[in-house]
Amino acid sequence: MARKERDIFDLMDEWIKEMEEEFERIEKEFMRSFRSGGEGVRQFGPYVYGFRITVGPDGVPKIEEFGNVKKVKGKPMISEEREPLADVIEKDKEIKVVVEVPGVNKDNIKVKITDNGRKLIITAKSEDRQYYKEIELPAEVDEKSAKASYKNGVLEVTLQKKNVTSADSGVEVKIE
Repeated sequence: MARKERDIFDLMDEWIKEMEEEFERIEKEFMRSFRSGGEGVRQFGPYVYGFRITVGPDGVPKIEEFGNVKKVKGKPMISEEREPLADVIEKDKEIKVVVEVPGVNKDNIKVKITDNGRKLIITAKSEDRQYYKEIELPAEVDEKSAKASYKNGVLEVTLQKKNVTSADSGVEVKIE
C-alpha cells in the first residue's frame, strides 16, 4: 500500500493544532498557579507571549517564542525581562539583526558581541519594561565593524563577517 505524501499545508495544520492544545494546557496551568499564588507568578501584568513560525531555506520550520512568559519544567513562569522578537538576516559579507524593543530610550540599550564574534547580547531597560535577548550569529563577525541604530522602537545592528579568529574580547556597540 502506497504511503500518502503530506504537503506543507498538512504539516502546518498539524502544528497549529498541537500549538493550540499546548496553549490551552499552559493557560489552564497558568490560571491555576495565578489563583493559588504559585511560585514565580506575579499578581500583576503585563503578560506578554507570542510566537512566530518561519520556514528556512532548508524547508525546516522553526518556531520562535518571545515575551515574558516562559515554560520551566512544564509550568508557566513570568519573568521581569521580556524576550523581544528578533530577525537575523545573513548576506554575503554581513549579518543584520533587527530587534523590536519598544518603549525604551536608546541610551538604555546595551549591545554586546561575545564568544569570539559568534553571539550578540541585547539588554534594554525603561521604567516599566526590561528586555533581554541572546542571539547566536550564523557566522563569526568582526566586532569592530558593528554599527547599531534605534528608531521607532526597532534596534538594527549591522555586523561584517570575518574569516580569521581572534581572542574573545566582548565589545560593546554604540547606538546611533
